[in-house]
Amino acid sequence: MMRRKEILSYVEKQYGIKPDYPWEGNDYAVLRHSHNRKWFAVLVKVTESQLGLRGEKLVDAINLKCDPLLISTLRGEIGIYPAWHMNKEHWLTVLLTSPIPKGRVCYLLDTSYELTKGRTKKR
Repeated sequence: MMRRKEILSYVEKQYGIKPDYPWEGNDYAVLRHSHNRKWFAVLVKVTESQLGLRGEKLVDAINLKCDPLLISTLRGEIGIYPAWHMNKEHWLTVLLTSPIPKGRVCYLLDTSYELTKGRTKKR
């Protein structure tokens, strides 16, 4: 299990990126590349029912971009769901209260970062 604070700390240490909070009135944290402003992760608080679960309790989750072939495999794991409020073919949602190991969450964060970094210009 990886908490919100741990994710933000990991991303800052690994990539030097701090979150944006673009929407007033909630604590959705957008993690984006500094050079192209593309999102690679969004930390959200959603109700269990918004993830297709029973219940209305608010839970922490993270949306991550992922290879569509990998998504189909990962969705069978506990705590990984079709993306909430994102393209379900290219994004997935990880429930942060699920027993997913920290290493797996970091791997998915790194994968999302790589998939969204864009091309580097040649000089």
